[in-house]
Amino acid sequence: MILQFIAKIKKGSLLFSIFVTLLLSSCRNPFFSMHSTNDSSSVVLVQPDLLDTILKKGKLIAATDYGSTNYFIYRGQPMGYQYELVNKFADYLGVDVDLLIEKDLDTSIMEIQQGKIDLIAMPLTVTATREKQMDFTLPFMFTRQVLIQRKPDNYLEMATADEIDKHLIRNILKLGGKTVNVQKGTIYSDRLKTLEDEIADTINIVEDDRDVEQLIAAVANKEINYTVADEMVAKVAARVYPNIDIKMPISFHQKIAWAVAIGQKHLLDTINTWLNKFNKSLESRLLYNKYFKNIRSKRISESPYNSYGGGNLSPYDKEIKQAAELNGWDWKLLASMIYQESEFRPNVKSWVGAYGLMQLMPAAMENYGLDTNSTAGEQIVAGVKLLKSFENQLPDEISDSLERIKFTLASYNAGLGHILDARRLAIKYGKNPNVWDGNVGFFILHLSEKKYYHDPVVRNGYVRGWETFNFVKDILARYEHYKKLIHN
Repeated sequence: MILQFIAKIKKGSLLFSIFVTLLLSSCRNPFFSMHSTNDSSSVVLVQPDLLDTILKKGKLIAATDYGSTNYFIYRGQPMGYQYELVNKFADYLGVDVDLLIEKDLDTSIMEIQQGKIDLIAMPLTVTATREKQMDFTLPFMFTRQVLIQRKPDNYLEMATADEIDKHLIRNILKLGGKTVNVQKGTIYSDRLKTLEDEIADTINIVEDDRDVEQLIAAVANKEINYTVADEMVAKVAARVYPNIDIKMPISFHQKIAWAVAIGQKHLLDTINTWLNKFNKSLESRLLYNKYFKNIRSKRISESPYNSYGGGNLSPYDKEIKQAAELNGWDWKLLASMIYQESEFRPNVKSWVGAYGLMQLMPAAMENYGLDTNSTAGEQIVAGVKLLKSFENQLPDEISDSLERIKFTLASYNAGLGHILDARRLAIKYGKNPNVWDGNVGFFILHLSEKKYYHDPVVRNGYVRGWETFNFVKDILARYEHYKKLIHN
Protein backbone atom coordinates (compact mmCIF):
# COMPACT_ATOMS: atom_id res chain seq x y z
CA MET A 1 0.00 0.00 0.00
CA ILE A 2 2.15 2.92 1.25
CA LEU A 3 5.32 1.17 0.09
CA GLN A 4 3.76 0.45 -3.31
CA PHE A 5 2.85 4.13 -3.59
CA ILE A 6 6.40 5.21 -2.70
CA ALA A 7 7.81 2.81 -5.30
CA LYS A 8 5.85 4.54 -8.04
CA ILE A 9 7.35 7.95 -7.21
CA LYS A 10 10.59 8.88 -8.94
CA LYS A 11 13.28 9.41 -6.31
CA GLY A 12 14.49 13.00 -6.21
CA SER A 13 11.34 14.37 -7.85
CA LEU A 14 9.27 17.20 -6.37
CA LEU A 15 6.43 14.75 -5.66
CA PHE A 16 8.86 12.48 -3.82
CA SER A 17 10.12 15.40 -1.69
CA ILE A 18 6.58 16.53 -0.86
CA PHE A 19 5.54 13.03 0.14
CA VAL A 20 8.55 12.50 2.41
CA THR A 21 7.96 15.89 4.04
CA LEU A 22 4.32 15.02 4.72
CA LEU A 23 5.26 11.61 6.07
CA LEU A 24 7.85 13.03 8.46
CA SER A 25 5.48 15.80 9.51
CA SER A 26 2.75 13.31 10.32
CA CYS A 27 5.13 11.36 12.53
CA ARG A 28 6.08 14.47 14.47
CA ASN A 29 2.61 16.03 14.72
CA PRO A 30 0.27 14.40 17.28
CA PHE A 31 -2.75 15.86 15.53
CA PHE A 32 -2.30 13.94 12.28
CA SER A 33 -1.68 10.34 11.26
CA MET A 34 -1.28 8.40 8.00
CA HIS A 35 -4.32 6.49 6.86
CA SER A 36 -4.59 4.33 3.76
CA THR A 37 -7.85 4.10 1.84
CA ASN A 38 -9.27 1.16 -0.11
CA ASP A 39 -7.40 2.55 -3.09
CA SER A 40 -3.86 1.32 -2.48
CA SER A 41 -2.45 4.17 -4.55
CA SER A 42 -3.75 6.95 -2.27
CA VAL A 43 -2.77 8.21 1.15
CA VAL A 44 -4.70 10.84 3.14
CA LEU A 45 -3.96 12.79 6.30
CA VAL A 46 -6.67 12.52 8.96
CA GLN A 47 -7.10 13.83 12.50
CA PRO A 48 -6.74 11.14 15.17
CA ASP A 49 -9.74 10.01 17.16
CA LEU A 50 -10.02 12.65 19.88
CA LEU A 51 -12.25 10.53 22.12
CA ASP A 52 -9.61 7.80 22.17
CA THR A 53 -6.96 10.40 23.07
CA ILE A 54 -9.11 11.79 25.90
CA LEU A 55 -9.70 8.33 27.35
CA LYS A 56 -6.02 7.38 27.12
CA LYS A 57 -4.75 10.51 28.84
CA GLY A 58 -7.64 10.51 31.32
CA LYS A 59 -8.37 14.18 30.84
CA LEU A 60 -10.92 16.30 28.98
CA ILE A 61 -9.74 19.83 28.14
CA ALA A 62 -12.72 22.17 27.92
CA ALA A 63 -13.11 25.92 27.57
CA THR A 64 -15.88 27.85 29.27
CA ASP A 65 -16.57 31.42 30.26
CA TYR A 66 -16.46 33.03 33.69
CA GLY A 67 -19.71 34.39 35.12
CA SER A 68 -22.30 34.15 37.85
CA THR A 69 -24.13 31.26 36.19
CA ASN A 70 -21.54 29.33 34.15
CA TYR A 71 -18.44 29.09 36.37
CA PHE A 72 -17.51 30.83 39.63
CA ILE A 73 -16.44 30.26 43.23
CA TYR A 74 -18.98 30.72 46.02
CA ARG A 75 -17.83 30.43 49.64
CA GLY A 76 -14.82 28.41 48.56
CA GLN A 77 -16.65 25.95 46.32
CA PRO A 78 -16.37 25.90 42.49
CA MET A 79 -19.87 26.21 41.05
CA GLY A 80 -21.74 27.01 37.86
CA TYR A 81 -24.10 25.42 35.36
CA GLN A 82 -21.40 24.76 32.77
CA TYR A 83 -18.92 23.70 35.47
CA GLU A 84 -21.30 21.07 36.81
CA LEU A 85 -22.54 19.97 33.38
CA VAL A 86 -19.08 19.35 31.95
CA ASN A 87 -18.02 17.52 35.14
CA LYS A 88 -21.05 15.25 34.86
CA PHE A 89 -20.04 14.37 31.31
CA ALA A 90 -16.43 13.78 32.42
CA ASP A 91 -17.71 11.45 35.14
CA TYR A 92 -19.63 9.58 32.43
CA LEU A 93 -16.34 9.16 30.52
CA GLY A 94 -14.39 8.37 33.70
CA VAL A 95 -11.85 11.17 33.15
CA ASP A 96 -10.78 14.39 34.87
CA VAL A 97 -11.55 17.88 33.53
CA ASP A 98 -9.10 20.67 32.81
CA LEU A 99 -11.50 23.61 32.61
CA LEU A 100 -10.03 26.70 30.96
CA ILE A 101 -11.53 30.18 31.04
CA GLU A 102 -11.89 31.86 27.68
CA LYS A 103 -13.95 35.01 27.30
CA ASP A 104 -13.45 35.37 23.55
CA LEU A 105 -15.39 32.83 21.48
CA ASP A 106 -13.26 33.41 18.38
CA THR A 107 -10.20 32.33 20.37
CA SER A 108 -12.01 29.18 21.54
CA ILE A 109 -13.00 28.32 17.97
CA MET A 110 -9.39 28.71 16.84
CA GLU A 111 -8.15 26.57 19.75
CA ILE A 112 -10.60 23.78 19.04
CA GLN A 113 -9.67 23.80 15.35
CA GLN A 114 -5.97 23.61 16.29
CA GLY A 115 -6.53 20.77 18.75
CA LYS A 116 -5.56 22.81 21.82
CA ILE A 117 -8.90 22.11 23.51
CA ASP A 118 -11.32 19.20 23.17
CA LEU A 119 -14.64 20.89 23.86
CA ILE A 120 -16.20 24.35 24.00
CA ALA A 121 -18.41 24.00 27.08
CA MET A 122 -20.24 27.29 26.73
CA PRO A 123 -23.91 28.06 26.06
CA LEU A 124 -23.43 28.53 22.31
CA THR A 125 -26.29 29.58 20.06
CA VAL A 126 -26.38 27.22 17.06
CA THR A 127 -26.28 29.11 13.75
CA ALA A 128 -25.60 28.16 10.13
CA THR A 129 -22.44 30.30 10.12
CA ARG A 130 -21.06 28.64 13.23
CA GLU A 131 -21.85 25.17 11.89
CA LYS A 132 -19.22 25.79 9.21
CA GLN A 133 -16.61 26.30 11.94
CA MET A 134 -17.41 23.50 14.39
CA ASP A 135 -19.77 20.59 15.05
CA PHE A 136 -22.52 21.16 17.61
CA THR A 137 -23.87 18.68 20.13
CA LEU A 138 -27.52 18.12 20.82
CA PRO A 139 -28.96 21.20 22.53
CA PHE A 140 -29.07 21.14 26.31
CA MET A 141 -31.54 24.04 26.38
CA PHE A 142 -33.48 26.45 24.20
CA THR A 143 -33.60 30.19 24.73
CA ARG A 144 -34.18 33.45 22.92
CA GLN A 145 -32.37 36.76 22.97
CA VAL A 146 -33.99 39.67 24.79
CA LEU A 147 -33.39 43.39 24.99
CA ILE A 148 -32.18 44.62 28.37
CA GLN A 149 -33.49 48.10 29.11
CA ARG A 150 -33.96 50.20 32.22
CA LYS A 151 -37.31 50.92 33.82
CA PRO A 152 -38.10 54.59 34.58
CA ASP A 153 -36.64 55.89 37.84
CA ASN A 154 -40.08 56.18 39.45
CA TYR A 155 -41.38 52.80 38.23
CA LEU A 156 -42.24 51.71 41.79
CA GLU A 157 -44.66 54.62 42.05
CA MET A 158 -46.47 53.70 38.85
CA ALA A 159 -49.83 52.08 39.34
CA THR A 160 -49.83 49.55 36.48
CA ALA A 161 -47.51 47.63 34.20
CA ASP A 162 -49.04 49.44 31.23
CA GLU A 163 -47.89 52.75 32.67
CA ILE A 164 -44.33 51.40 32.93
CA ASP A 165 -44.53 49.98 29.39
CA LYS A 166 -45.13 53.47 27.96
CA HIS A 167 -41.53 54.32 28.86
CA LEU A 168 -40.04 51.12 27.37
CA ILE A 169 -39.46 49.60 23.94
CA ARG A 170 -42.29 47.19 23.26
CA ASN A 171 -42.09 47.22 19.46
CA ILE A 172 -38.95 46.15 17.63
CA LEU A 173 -39.37 49.07 15.22
CA LYS A 174 -38.56 51.42 18.09
CA LEU A 175 -34.97 50.13 18.11
CA GLY A 176 -34.25 52.29 15.08
CA GLY A 177 -31.78 55.02 15.96
CA LYS A 178 -30.98 53.52 19.38
CA THR A 179 -27.48 52.61 20.59
CA VAL A 180 -27.14 49.05 21.85
CA ASN A 181 -23.96 47.77 23.53
CA VAL A 182 -23.32 44.04 23.08
CA GLN A 183 -20.48 41.76 24.11
CA LYS A 184 -17.85 41.52 21.42
CA GLY A 185 -17.71 38.20 19.58
CA THR A 186 -21.23 37.07 20.51
CA ILE A 187 -24.16 36.32 18.23
CA TYR A 188 -25.98 39.42 19.46
CA SER A 189 -24.30 41.78 17.01
CA ASP A 190 -25.34 39.60 14.05
CA ARG A 191 -28.88 39.46 15.36
CA LEU A 192 -29.10 43.25 15.60
CA LYS A 193 -27.72 43.61 12.08
CA THR A 194 -30.46 41.29 10.84
CA LEU A 195 -33.02 43.42 12.67
CA GLU A 196 -31.62 46.53 11.00
CA ASP A 197 -32.45 44.98 7.65
CA GLU A 198 -35.87 43.80 8.81
CA ILE A 199 -36.95 47.18 10.19
CA ALA A 200 -35.16 49.16 7.44
CA ASP A 201 -33.57 51.44 9.99
CA THR A 202 -30.18 51.92 11.63
CA ILE A 203 -29.31 50.49 15.03
CA ASN A 204 -26.08 51.84 16.48
CA ILE A 205 -24.33 48.63 17.52
CA VAL A 206 -21.37 48.98 19.89
CA GLU A 207 -19.30 45.81 20.30
CA ASP A 208 -18.09 46.04 23.89
CA ASP A 209 -15.18 44.29 25.62
CA ARG A 210 -17.30 43.81 28.74
CA ASP A 211 -19.13 40.52 29.19
CA VAL A 212 -22.90 40.13 29.16
CA GLU A 213 -23.35 40.36 32.92
CA GLN A 214 -21.17 43.46 33.15
CA LEU A 215 -23.22 45.09 30.40
CA ILE A 216 -26.47 44.26 32.18
CA ALA A 217 -25.05 45.90 35.31
CA ALA A 218 -24.11 48.91 33.19
CA VAL A 219 -27.73 49.26 32.05
CA ALA A 220 -28.97 49.01 35.64
CA ASN A 221 -26.41 51.61 36.76
CA LYS A 222 -27.32 54.08 33.96
CA GLU A 223 -23.94 53.77 32.19
CA ILE A 224 -25.56 52.55 28.97
CA ASN A 225 -29.18 52.34 27.86
CA TYR A 226 -29.50 48.95 26.14
CA THR A 227 -27.82 45.57 25.79
CA VAL A 228 -28.81 42.06 24.70
CA ALA A 229 -28.67 38.76 26.60
CA ASP A 230 -29.99 35.24 26.44
CA GLU A 231 -33.28 35.12 28.29
CA MET A 232 -32.09 32.51 30.80
CA VAL A 233 -29.25 34.82 31.88
CA ALA A 234 -31.53 37.87 31.80
CA LYS A 235 -33.99 36.25 34.21
CA VAL A 236 -31.25 35.65 36.76
CA ALA A 237 -29.99 39.22 36.35
CA ALA A 238 -33.49 40.63 36.83
CA ARG A 239 -33.55 39.20 40.36
CA VAL A 240 -30.30 41.04 41.09
CA TYR A 241 -31.30 44.28 39.31
CA PRO A 242 -35.05 44.81 39.72
CA ASN A 243 -34.87 48.09 37.76
CA ILE A 244 -34.11 46.32 34.46
CA ASP A 245 -36.75 45.10 32.02
CA ILE A 246 -36.23 41.88 30.04
CA LYS A 247 -39.62 41.39 28.39
CA MET A 248 -38.74 42.48 24.83
CA PRO A 249 -37.61 39.47 22.72
CA ILE A 250 -35.50 40.20 19.66
CA SER A 251 -35.23 36.62 18.35
CA PHE A 252 -37.15 33.35 18.19
CA HIS A 253 -36.14 30.45 20.45
CA GLN A 254 -32.80 28.96 19.41
CA LYS A 255 -30.75 25.88 20.27
CA ILE A 256 -28.03 26.21 22.91
CA ALA A 257 -25.29 23.58 22.68
CA TRP A 258 -21.62 22.70 23.10
CA ALA A 259 -19.18 22.35 20.20
CA VAL A 260 -16.33 20.07 19.13
CA ALA A 261 -13.93 20.16 16.20
CA ILE A 262 -15.38 19.30 12.82
CA GLY A 263 -15.02 15.60 12.03
CA GLN A 264 -14.68 14.31 15.61
CA LYS A 265 -17.63 11.98 15.18
CA HIS A 266 -16.86 9.57 18.02
CA LEU A 267 -16.57 12.35 20.59
CA LEU A 268 -19.69 14.08 19.24
CA ASP A 269 -21.72 10.85 19.23
CA THR A 270 -20.60 10.06 22.78
CA ILE A 271 -21.60 13.49 24.07
CA ASN A 272 -24.95 13.20 22.28
CA THR A 273 -25.62 9.74 23.70
CA TRP A 274 -24.99 11.09 27.19
CA LEU A 275 -26.93 14.32 26.61
CA ASN A 276 -29.91 12.48 25.15
CA LYS A 277 -30.28 10.56 28.41
CA PHE A 278 -29.28 13.42 30.71
CA ASN A 279 -31.71 15.93 29.15
CA LYS A 280 -34.63 13.66 30.05
CA SER A 281 -33.57 13.17 33.66
CA LEU A 282 -34.68 14.78 36.92
CA GLU A 283 -31.00 15.58 37.52
CA SER A 284 -31.01 17.82 34.43
CA ARG A 285 -34.08 19.75 35.59
CA LEU A 286 -32.67 20.18 39.09
CA LEU A 287 -29.39 21.47 37.71
CA TYR A 288 -31.17 24.00 35.49
CA ASN A 289 -33.39 25.18 38.34
CA LYS A 290 -30.38 25.51 40.66
CA TYR A 291 -28.80 28.17 38.48
CA PHE A 292 -31.64 29.74 36.51
CA LYS A 293 -34.66 29.57 38.82
CA ASN A 294 -33.04 29.67 42.25
CA ILE A 295 -34.59 32.31 44.50
CA ARG A 296 -31.21 32.52 46.29
CA SER A 297 -29.46 33.75 43.12
CA LYS A 298 -29.61 37.39 44.23
CA ARG A 299 -27.98 36.61 47.57
CA ILE A 300 -25.34 34.43 45.93
CA SER A 301 -24.58 37.03 43.27
CA GLU A 302 -24.24 39.87 45.78
CA SER A 303 -22.21 37.89 48.31
CA PRO A 304 -18.68 39.21 49.00
CA TYR A 305 -17.64 35.54 48.87
CA ASN A 306 -18.66 35.15 45.22
CA SER A 307 -15.54 35.27 43.06
CA TYR A 308 -17.37 36.94 40.17
CA GLY A 309 -18.94 39.76 42.14
CA GLY A 310 -17.22 40.00 45.52
CA GLY A 311 -13.79 38.56 44.73
CA ASN A 312 -13.26 37.01 48.19
CA LEU A 313 -13.01 33.37 49.18
CA SER A 314 -13.94 33.53 52.85
CA PRO A 315 -14.32 35.82 55.85
CA TYR A 316 -10.75 34.83 56.77
CA ASP A 317 -8.81 35.74 53.62
CA LYS A 318 -6.69 38.31 55.49
CA GLU A 319 -5.70 35.82 58.20
CA ILE A 320 -4.99 33.11 55.61
CA LYS A 321 -2.74 35.43 53.58
CA GLN A 322 -0.75 36.38 56.67
CA ALA A 323 -0.36 32.79 57.88
CA ALA A 324 0.62 31.48 54.44
CA GLU A 325 3.76 33.63 54.60
CA LEU A 326 5.00 31.49 57.50
CA ASN A 327 5.57 28.48 55.26
CA GLY A 328 5.88 30.21 51.88
CA TRP A 329 2.71 28.77 50.37
CA ASP A 330 0.38 30.56 48.00
CA TRP A 331 -2.49 31.67 50.24
CA LYS A 332 -5.00 30.16 47.80
CA LEU A 333 -3.46 26.73 48.36
CA LEU A 334 -3.78 27.14 52.13
CA ALA A 335 -7.36 28.36 51.63
CA SER A 336 -8.18 25.27 49.59
CA MET A 337 -6.87 23.09 52.41
CA ILE A 338 -8.92 24.98 55.01
CA TYR A 339 -12.03 24.57 52.88
CA GLN A 340 -11.31 20.84 52.66
CA GLU A 341 -10.96 20.61 56.44
CA SER A 342 -13.80 22.82 57.64
CA GLU A 343 -15.48 24.70 54.76
CA PHE A 344 -14.29 27.87 56.54
CA ARG A 345 -16.30 27.10 59.70
CA PRO A 346 -14.22 28.09 62.77
CA ASN A 347 -16.25 26.16 65.35
CA VAL A 348 -16.86 22.86 63.58
CA LYS A 349 -15.93 19.67 65.44
CA SER A 350 -15.43 16.26 63.79
CA TRP A 351 -16.54 12.88 65.10
CA VAL A 352 -12.94 12.14 66.16
CA GLY A 353 -12.60 15.42 68.06
CA ALA A 354 -10.73 17.54 65.50
CA TYR A 355 -11.70 21.19 65.91
CA GLY A 356 -11.86 24.44 64.01
CA LEU A 357 -10.79 25.80 60.65
CA MET A 358 -7.71 23.57 60.47
CA GLN A 359 -9.35 20.57 62.18
CA LEU A 360 -6.60 20.27 64.78
CA MET A 361 -6.70 17.30 67.12
CA PRO A 362 -6.90 18.01 70.89
CA ALA A 363 -3.21 17.15 71.42
CA ALA A 364 -2.16 19.58 68.68
CA MET A 365 -4.41 22.30 70.07
CA GLU A 366 -2.87 21.86 73.51
CA ASN A 367 0.63 21.89 72.02
CA TYR A 368 -0.03 25.22 70.31
CA GLY A 369 -1.91 26.73 73.24
CA LEU A 370 -5.34 26.76 71.64
CA ASP A 371 -8.82 26.15 72.98
CA THR A 372 -12.37 26.63 71.69
CA ASN A 373 -12.11 30.36 72.39
CA SER A 374 -9.10 30.84 70.11
CA THR A 375 -9.58 33.22 67.19
CA ALA A 376 -9.69 32.17 63.56
CA GLY A 377 -6.28 33.73 63.03
CA GLU A 378 -4.77 31.78 65.92
CA GLN A 379 -6.24 28.54 64.58
CA ILE A 380 -4.81 29.13 61.11
CA VAL A 381 -1.33 30.04 62.40
CA ALA A 382 -1.26 26.88 64.53
CA GLY A 383 -2.31 24.76 61.55
CA VAL A 384 0.41 26.29 59.37
CA LYS A 385 3.01 25.60 62.06
CA LEU A 386 1.89 21.98 62.12
CA LEU A 387 2.13 21.81 58.32
CA LYS A 388 5.63 23.25 58.53
CA SER A 389 6.67 20.69 61.12
CA PHE A 390 5.57 17.85 58.82
CA GLU A 391 7.39 19.39 55.86
CA ASN A 392 10.58 19.75 57.91
CA GLN A 393 10.50 16.03 58.72
CA LEU A 394 10.21 14.92 55.10
CA PRO A 395 13.38 13.44 53.57
CA ASP A 396 15.52 15.90 51.63
CA GLU A 397 15.32 13.57 48.63
CA ILE A 398 11.82 14.90 48.03
CA SER A 399 13.30 18.00 46.42
CA ASP A 400 10.59 19.15 44.04
CA SER A 401 8.51 21.89 45.69
CA LEU A 402 5.16 20.64 44.40
CA GLU A 403 5.94 17.09 45.48
CA ARG A 404 6.84 18.33 48.97
CA ILE A 405 3.47 20.08 49.15
CA LYS A 406 1.68 16.84 48.26
CA PHE A 407 3.64 14.85 50.86
CA THR A 408 3.04 17.57 53.46
CA LEU A 409 -0.71 17.60 52.86
CA ALA A 410 -0.82 13.82 53.05
CA SER A 411 1.15 13.85 56.32
CA TYR A 412 -1.23 16.42 57.81
CA ASN A 413 -4.17 14.15 57.00
CA ALA A 414 -2.83 10.67 57.81
CA GLY A 415 0.25 11.29 59.94
CA LEU A 416 3.86 11.20 58.81
CA GLY A 417 4.34 7.56 59.80
CA HIS A 418 1.89 6.25 57.21
CA ILE A 419 3.46 8.40 54.50
CA LEU A 420 6.90 6.98 55.30
CA ASP A 421 5.37 3.48 55.16
CA ALA A 422 4.08 4.25 51.67
CA ARG A 423 7.56 5.48 50.65
CA ARG A 424 9.09 2.20 51.85
CA LEU A 425 6.51 0.26 49.84
CA ALA A 426 7.31 2.37 46.79
CA ILE A 427 11.02 1.48 47.14
CA LYS A 428 10.23 -2.20 47.59
CA TYR A 429 8.01 -2.36 44.50
CA GLY A 430 10.31 -0.34 42.26
CA LYS A 431 8.41 2.94 42.33
CA ASN A 432 9.79 6.43 42.93
CA PRO A 433 9.63 7.22 46.69
CA ASN A 434 9.98 10.95 45.99
CA VAL A 435 6.98 11.32 43.65
CA TRP A 436 3.40 11.25 44.82
CA ASP A 437 1.17 10.62 41.78
CA GLY A 438 1.34 7.01 40.59
CA ASN A 439 4.05 6.19 43.12
CA VAL A 440 3.76 6.89 46.85
CA GLY A 441 0.16 8.01 46.35
CA PHE A 442 -0.65 4.60 44.89
CA PHE A 443 0.51 2.83 48.05
CA ILE A 444 -1.29 5.25 50.37
CA LEU A 445 -4.43 4.51 48.39
CA HIS A 446 -3.94 0.78 49.01
CA LEU A 447 -2.69 0.83 52.61
CA SER A 448 -6.15 -0.30 53.71
CA GLU A 449 -5.47 -3.69 52.05
CA LYS A 450 -3.91 -6.57 54.03
CA LYS A 451 -1.38 -7.24 51.28
CA TYR A 452 0.17 -3.88 51.97
CA TYR A 453 -0.46 -3.03 55.62
CA HIS A 454 0.83 -6.49 56.64
CA ASP A 455 3.98 -6.04 54.56
CA PRO A 456 7.14 -6.25 56.73
CA VAL A 457 8.31 -2.78 55.63
CA VAL A 458 5.11 -1.20 56.98
CA ARG A 459 5.57 -0.05 60.58
CA ASN A 460 2.35 1.84 61.28
CA GLY A 461 -0.26 -0.59 59.99
CA TYR A 462 -3.66 0.09 58.49
CA VAL A 463 -4.79 3.53 57.35
CA ARG A 464 -7.89 4.68 55.48
CA GLY A 465 -5.64 5.64 52.62
CA TRP A 466 -8.37 6.54 50.14
CA GLU A 467 -9.25 9.46 52.41
CA THR A 468 -5.69 10.75 52.34
CA PHE A 469 -5.37 10.20 48.59
CA ASN A 470 -8.57 12.15 47.93
CA PHE A 471 -7.58 14.80 50.48
CA VAL A 472 -4.48 15.66 48.45
CA LYS A 473 -6.23 15.34 45.09
CA ASP A 474 -9.23 17.48 46.05
CA ILE A 475 -7.17 20.26 47.62
CA LEU A 476 -4.93 20.61 44.58
CA ALA A 477 -7.86 20.43 42.15
CA ARG A 478 -9.73 23.15 44.06
CA TYR A 479 -6.53 25.20 44.21
CA GLU A 480 -6.45 25.21 40.40
CA HIS A 481 -9.96 26.71 40.39
CA TYR A 482 -8.92 29.32 42.94
CA LYS A 483 -5.91 30.33 40.84
CA LYS A 484 -8.14 30.82 37.79
CA LEU A 485 -10.93 32.73 39.47
CA ILE A 486 -9.46 34.62 42.43
CA HIS A 487 -7.15 37.46 41.46
CA ASN A 488 -6.03 39.06 44.72
